[in-house]
Amino acid sequence: MTSLHLSKLQATGNDFLVRLALDDVAAPLPAALVARLCDRHLGIGADGLITVGLGDAATEIDCTMLLQNADGGEAEMSGNGIRCLAWVAANAGLGTEHTLVVQTAAGRRKVTLTRDDGRVVAADVDMGPVTFGDDDVEITVDGTEYFGDVAHVGNPHFVCFVADPAKVPLAAHGPRIELDARFPNRTNVEFVRVHPPDRVEMRVWERGAGETLSCGTGACAAAAVAHQRGVVDERVRVRVPGGELDVHLGPTVRLGGPVVHVFDVDIDVDADRLTTVRPGS
Repeated sequence: MTSLHLSKLQATGNDFLVRLALDDVAAPLPAALVARLCDRHLGIGADGLITVGLGDAATEIDCTMLLQNADGGEAEMSGNGIRCLAWVAANAGLGTEHTLVVQTAAGRRKVTLTRDDGRVVAADVDMGPVTFGDDDVEITVDGTEYFGDVAHVGNPHFVCFVADPAKVPLAAHGPRIELDARFPNRTNVEFVRVHPPDRVEMRVWERGAGETLSCGTGACAAAAVAHQRGVVDERVRVRVPGGELDVHLGPTVRLGGPVVHVFDVDIDVDADRLTTVRPGS
């Protein structure tokens, strides 16, 4: 029997299971096991699983981040995920009181921590630069035309502008756009309505996870595309179903918002089958 200790956290409703692997090689878990753990009916439930690996003092890295989506596939980056990681890493004594440096598949990221009575309650992360791909891309799904721009925030995004995100049939159209042949590595999809000069409303279909209540990289992509089009300022409040995120655009983009620890659990697994779940200490 193999035991895993996991922490569940959420950042504006985007929830993650986080495990510390500071004494072992921070290798990904089997995809089938991750999918079972993240399943909201048969497992614990989460949008993804993050493994926190040992850092490197010589290069001033406090820890590493390995991200797996809810389907078990690996992803480059998650803005809300790295903010959830920061809570676990800080609780384990990594980094300093107010900063944490994390090596991700998308590069090095610096997280600024806000604490209350010693515990992290919010985190702000420098997400690096946003790079832009094709603009005015048109995709038609079931007779509905979507127009938007491609952007990369360490991972791929297609930002669609719509009249009302609440009315988009996300479960039907999101996966069709994610798997469109123009996105060979699949893509995250944001359905966005802009409220100039400083607000964006967004729903998101995440690659490998489906609809989520929030997406940090998606919020950055949506704000950056809207700013590139000249309809919002450099400071943008992004409203998602799970709450609000703050995005500050510049040479790099910063993402900030709350982080909430939900619970810890100890998991006994046999091969890729979840056998028991009990509260952790």
